[in-house]
Amino acid sequence: MKIALLSYSTKPRGGVVHTLALAEALAANGQDVTVWSLGRGGDDGFFRAVDPDVRVRIVPFPDGPAAETVGERILRSIATLRDAFDPTPYDVVHAQDCISANAAGRCIRTVHHLDHFTTPELAACHERAIVEPYAHICVSRSVADELAQGWGLKAEVIPNGVAYNRFAVTDPAAREAWRTRLGRYVLTVGGIEPRKGSLDLLEAYALLRADHPDVRLVIAGGETLFDYRDYRARWEERATELGVEPVVLGQVPEDDLPPLVAAADAFAFPSVKEGFGLAAMESLAAGVPLVVRDLPVLREVFGASARFADTPPDLADELGAALANGDPVCRKAGRELAARHTWDAAARRHLNFYRTLR
Repeated sequence: MKIALLSYSTKPRGGVVHTLALAEALAANGQDVTVWSLGRGGDDGFFRAVDPDVRVRIVPFPDGPAAETVGERILRSIATLRDAFDPTPYDVVHAQDCISANAAGRCIRTVHHLDHFTTPELAACHERAIVEPYAHICVSRSVADELAQGWGLKAEVIPNGVAYNRFAVTDPAAREAWRTRLGRYVLTVGGIEPRKGSLDLLEAYALLRADHPDVRLVIAGGETLFDYRDYRARWEERATELGVEPVVLGQVPEDDLPPLVAAADAFAFPSVKEGFGLAAMESLAAGVPLVVRDLPVLREVFGASARFADTPPDLADELGAALANGDPVCRKAGRELAARHTWDAAARRHLNFYRTLR
């Protein structure tokens, strides 16, 4: 089967991590897979090496004019990918986000999570990418239920896999290097943006320091298509007001991420909107205590392997409890849960679904 998987970026966002891992697992199952994406900022490849059994097609996407709006950039992204992509050689065209779904034409769409956008062009992109694909996949039942309730669409539910061994078995020297650099720390991955609940985590960290003054808050990742400068400015102002200084690492080199996660004393995942929580599942593979926002989707995915909290005081309390006792029961349950989520299983379920559509 010739399969095209389409993504909008080469950067290490959750949907891109998903796309590459799924492509490699499909190829390992004997399929002919090509990943298409836009190369922003001069990128001519993905953030990590891709298995040579997977073809990669990066479409150059040069920076636009300084005054280009988010809406204009969305429309230019769609047009650039559409002009380059030819669907005719493929048996399956599978888009992973609204930009690639708008560009691909007739396609299958994975809806990782549902958003509510105010930018008109982005809202229209989001809506078309839901109603126009001929088949849908969701990575959790909660998102599939949202799709059914909001649009009357039935989606196949295929959970994410996780690169279990990559996070479960890390170099002791690399872990120690992070501990030497950062001391004790609570980690979050995903950057500083509204969907990630960054302001709430900042407030929680200020409360947490009352009982754990030696613990730092470390933030990794955060490459995104959208402009969150105003939110970031509010976050920085609030950090100053609270008298806290989180460590903002930005994008971490691919080989450095697993030991960074494994060396953390706790992992915080206070997102207000998620479809699965791949970064949180990776932390479970690493055996790190996990505290997540109390959302139905995260209850579904993580169950007894995580602590749940809604407000900043709740987040602070649950992080404090995880730091105090190390959460051995949750950590054991978390490792077992993560080990069950394999990309091979996800790929086989995708193949079975593709075959029902032919």
